Amino acid sequence: MNPTESKQREAICRLGASLFARRLTPGTSGNISVRVEDGWLMTPTNVSLGELDPARLSKLDEAGRLVDGDAPTKESFLHRAVYDVRPSAGAIVHLHSTHSVAVSCLADVNPADVLPPITAYYVMKVGTLPLIPYFRPGDLRLAEAVRAVAHRHHAVLLANHGPVVAGSSLAAAGAAVEELEETARLHLLLHGHATRYLTPEQVAELRETFPS
Repeated sequence: MNPTESKQREAICRLGASLFARRLTPGTSGNISVRVEDGWLMTPTNVSLGELDPARLSKLDEAGRLVDGDAPTKESFLHRAVYDVRPSAGAIVHLHSTHSVAVSCLADVNPADVLPPITAYYVMKVGTLPLIPYFRPGDLRLAEAVRAVAHRHHAVLLANHGPVVAGSSLAAAGAAVEELEETARLHLLLHGHATRYLTPEQVAELRETFPS
């Protein structure tokens, strides 16, 4: 194993432990992947993100076949759908984070852009957030629904399920999904209150100054 892959394995486990310790994904939910030179590293199925072992992470080749480690997350097809249409994606984080899942269950959200522009950092790190219709876990139609929008959006919210966020690196994906979760929490706190959101002009300025 080359030194770069060893570091990537360790980074996945550190991020997983941090997310779990801060209760950003419960039980054995959530999964992480990183693109490597000859395929992908993914977290295994039915393993808590707080108990990952670098040596047992799933290694998939470019065709999606398991070549090393434990069986991959059952949602590996979801990760691969995003990678297929986002060549710039270096990593993906999918969580069942409480506030994001709660927002994904609301009936009054805009499915084209679920969360309003509450803060500049949300606009900078997440941008727009489409809602993907509900499909049962393991349904391959979920991957196709994500694939249809992932070339335009690096973050999506799965209805009654949770967020999927891609980034140029593991650090970028992790930072973006945490910003998404914090914005979801703010949205729920503000729900039902008169709120001052960023204006379209302010959002446009941010996107021009900090292109994703």
